[in-house]
Amino acid sequence: MFARALATLLLIGVSALTAQAQQRDPALEPLLREAMNLQDDCFVDRFDREVWFTAMEPKLKRMVPDEAERTLILERVYCESKRLKLPAGLVMAVIEVESRFDRWAVSSAGAVGLMQVMPFWPKQLGMTNDQLVRIPQNVRMGCTILKYYLEREKGDYTKALARYNGSVNRRQYPDKVLTRLADRWAFR
Repeated sequence: MFARALATLLLIGVSALTAQAQQRDPALEPLLREAMNLQDDCFVDRFDREVWFTAMEPKLKRMVPDEAERTLILERVYCESKRLKLPAGLVMAVIEVESRFDRWAVSSAGAVGLMQVMPFWPKQLGMTNDQLVRIPQNVRMGCTILKYYLEREKGDYTKALARYNGSVNRRQYPDKVLTRLADRWAFR
């Protein structure tokens, strides 16, 4: 019994180190540094905002009962996906699978927030750790990382999502995200 528990703990530790090492890609740092210095206003067209909120707000309301938090999540996801030319529904699916829209979530690998960003990033970027639970900063970092992996994998969602999650060559996580995208978060 003790040996099995020890083996499980070692496996979790190795998985956490693997996920952390994969997200430590040195090419990500300048992208994240640049992203964190950008302005936040993106809704130049009020119609775009209304369409997005009308489509997504009822779906998110079940998971995020607080209206102010729900509004902030929807605004940030829309703005970041537009800025990076990411499908907004894909970002919503990633957030649901990663944290179930709980900005206080912490994974067994130590990833934090809505998009489960690894905690070494704030220190490397001259930020504080509490910024990982702030919706705008977490979504901006998570989307920047996701976009980087999508470009690295030449648009292959399955491979990019596996990299994002630290589960390269495994399909469980990408399949789960893509199912959520198709079932709940598809947009336009």
